Amino acid sequence: MNQPALSGQDSQPIWHPHVTVATVVAHDDRFLMVEEIVQGRRVLNQPAGHLEPGESLPAAALRETLEETGWHVELRHFLGVSQWTSGTLHFLRFAFAASALRHEPDRALDEGIVAALWLRRDEIAAAGNLRSPMVLANIDAFLARRWWPLDALQYLDRPR
Repeated sequence: MNQPALSGQDSQPIWHPHVTVATVVAHDDRFLMVEEIVQGRRVLNQPAGHLEPGESLPAAALRETLEETGWHVELRHFLGVSQWTSGTLHFLRFAFAASALRHEPDRALDEGIVAALWLRRDEIAAAGNLRSPMVLANIDAFLARRWWPLDALQYLDRPR
C-alpha cells in the first residue's frame, strides 16, 4: 500500500487529509439531512463540513449544523471517526449524535445547500445520491448505539 509522504524532504508532496465533522440528528425515525450541490451534482449528506483553524471538533459540528440546516442542536454522543479516500482526496470525519433544540426557518443556509430534510434511513439509502459512504456508516453507527461519551475527545488549546 502506498503511504503518503509526511514531509517534503523527498520529492513527494506533503499529505493533507481533510478533517471534517458530521452531525447525526435523529427525531423519531427520521434523520436531519442536507440536499446540496457538489461539483454540479445533487447529493444527500448529514450536516457536515470542514474543521476551521482554532475550532474544536464539537464546536465545528454545532456550527456546520446551524449553517447548513438552520437547526440549533445539542451534541449527545461521539459516534467515531471514519477514514475515506476518493481519488486523490483523503477525509477524516468525526461524527456526532445530536438532539434538535430549535429551528430558525428563515435563516439563510450555506451556499450550495438546496434544502434541509428529515428522512428515514430507508429513504436515504434508496436515494442513491449520497455524498460519500460515510453518510450511511454514521447513521448505522447511531442506530447500533455505537455511542462514545463526548469527553472521549480532548481539545488541548495552545498555551497563550
